[in-house]
Amino acid sequence: MTDIKATARAEAFARRAEAFAGGQGQAAEILADYLAPYRGKVLSGYMPMRSEIDPLPAMTAHQGPVGVPVILAKASPLKFREWSPGCRLVEGAFKAMIPEEGAWVEPEVIIVPLLAFDARGYRLGYGGGFYDRTLEGLRARGPVLAVGFAFAAQEVAEVPIDGFDQRLDSVVTEKGVTVFA
Repeated sequence: MTDIKATARAEAFARRAEAFAGGQGQAAEILADYLAPYRGKVLSGYMPMRSEIDPLPAMTAHQGPVGVPVILAKASPLKFREWSPGCRLVEGAFKAMIPEEGAWVEPEVIIVPLLAFDARGYRLGYGGGFYDRTLEGLRARGPVLAVGFAFAAQEVAEVPIDGFDQRLDSVVTEKGVTVFA
């Protein structure tokens, strides 16, 4: 499975880079509209890097607390530090930008970055398992909405999965929203 996922990741990086070059259209606005009913809930977004689609406008529009993921250690769940536009950021693990300070928050809605997704609601991430561990832990404590955010071109016929992979509840792209049953 490791080799299959590595090959899928290489192909997905190339597809995403090509989609990124074309711009994200109204994706952030569609995401903000989709998240509007969750105002007041703790939202986690992410600080986009490389060719990831940019959720920052939707995070800024959210009416409620917003956090971003912080990697504390390999093979562990993510923690989430409160974020607001203009807060001071520092480089965290894997060069991800994180708030220098702020309260730790527990999200009820998570915007999840990805390399690829399929019609079943599975995603292909970078291979560290951070989001899968995090979603598993959060879901064990109560409901959490996992929203993949991607370019439509990142959809593939089937993402390779194993028993560890967590499904998304929905995916938002520049072409609209897909909710998985």
